[in-house]
Amino acid sequence: MEGLPTTTKGDKRWRSKNLQTSKPSLLMAFFSCIAWLYVAGRLWQDAENRTLLANLLKKNMEQRPKVLTVEDKLMVLGCKDLEKRIVEAEMDLTLAKNQGYLKNQLRQSESFSEKKLLAVIGVYTGFGSYLKRQTSRGSWMPRGDALKKLEERGVVVRFVIGRSANRGDSLDRHIDEENHRTKDFFILEGHEEAQEELPKKVKFFFSTAVQNWDAEFYVKVNDNIDIDLEGLIGLLEHRRGQDSAYVGCMKSGEVVSEEGKDWHEPDWWKFGDEKSYFQHASGSLFILSKNLAQYINVNSASLKTYAYDDTSVGSWMMGVKATYIDDNRLCCGSIRQDKVCSLA
Repeated sequence: MEGLPTTTKGDKRWRSKNLQTSKPSLLMAFFSCIAWLYVAGRLWQDAENRTLLANLLKKNMEQRPKVLTVEDKLMVLGCKDLEKRIVEAEMDLTLAKNQGYLKNQLRQSESFSEKKLLAVIGVYTGFGSYLKRQTSRGSWMPRGDALKKLEERGVVVRFVIGRSANRGDSLDRHIDEENHRTKDFFILEGHEEAQEELPKKVKFFFSTAVQNWDAEFYVKVNDNIDIDLEGLIGLLEHRRGQDSAYVGCMKSGEVVSEEGKDWHEPDWWKFGDEKSYFQHASGSLFILSKNLAQYINVNSASLKTYAYDDTSVGSWMMGVKATYIDDNRLCCGSIRQDKVCSLA
């Protein structure tokens, strides 16, 4: 038995101690492996999520519609010609800027005609001008059925008046009653009828007239003027189709700076050292083509008025490419035999 190894008591104690210390190490190694597997799994899952998210974003980017320029949109819609009508569209969008603009309360007889009219003639009148209106009705201005037949020829004639400062008073009621009988008024609902408001009245007239009627020309005439109606119609027919026409008896004159005198101009200092008005059509009777009336309509809120309506309109025409037409037949105080107007 000499060849067999012998185990001493000290060896046994060493082995037993070694086994006891290896158990916690094994447990630590086991839990470390579990933790590593858990972390690795989470990282793998996050990587898959990121890949999936990247794919979804890429797919979304591919499906996102292309950002189109205005030019592209016009091409897609086939509306390239809209570029030429932008100004007209802007004009239509400004129809409600002023209180005097009529909306959907127009009488059927005063709505747009299917056929373009030749002219709308506005005869300026006031609350105290009943006799002048009767004189016009008894001379050159048609009444009743004759007025309707004239409209069928493409010419609308109306007395133009605003409303009283005291809305609904006897002045307004008398005009409404007269209009009910004659049906020949064009009432500017947003305009206060007063002598000092006449320059503003011309803005209201052209603005509302161009909204109510589609005509070649718009004519302003005072109620103390007699008209050769057929002669005026012939003059307008001759110029049919002419844009930017500013037609009248052209004049200029001294600017009166002294307060209290007739024809005093409060803004006299704006006319320079010479104190002379620019060229403008006499206020007794003048004519604007449709595009000039539209210009007044669009810019009505910002157009400066002076002491008188004729100089006010003349100042507006200086800012556009208006064609000034000095027609002596529209000089109502002249002695020409072929004139189309005269003082009543």
